[in-house]
Amino acid sequence: MKDFTNTLREHNLKATPQRLEIINAIYEYGHISIDKLYEEVKNKFSSISLATIYKNINAMIENLLLEEVKLPNEKSVYEIIKDKHSHLLCTKCNNIVDVDIALNTISKEISEKLNFTVQQSDLVLSGICKDCK
Repeated sequence: MKDFTNTLREHNLKATPQRLEIINAIYEYGHISIDKLYEEVKNKFSSISLATIYKNINAMIENLLLEEVKLPNEKSVYEIIKDKHSHLLCTKCNNIVDVDIALNTISKEISEKLNFTVQQSDLVLSGICKDCK
């Protein structure tokens, strides 16, 4: 279990036991749905509500500690913010893998060709992983 006390404080968040458990679960899983996160945190804090989980997740997103990864035809998952990257989603086992794909080249090309300013770019590629083939 990693100690995220200073990480939370660096993002202007109070390091409560519940927040520490939430961030640890996200760290352990890498990418986690709200349902799985709730299940994991509830094991340690049996009286915690789903609303409290959402409230803390939103606070961590607003303070740039976490980000929501929107998956096609699936519920969103959450991860700790790291260097810009994209995701591979296996449609059989639902495993999510981080992948470094430079979207800035595509964004620049779109900007030049279509006179469109890209403000945010997220990419999730869906398919079947090597283990499920």
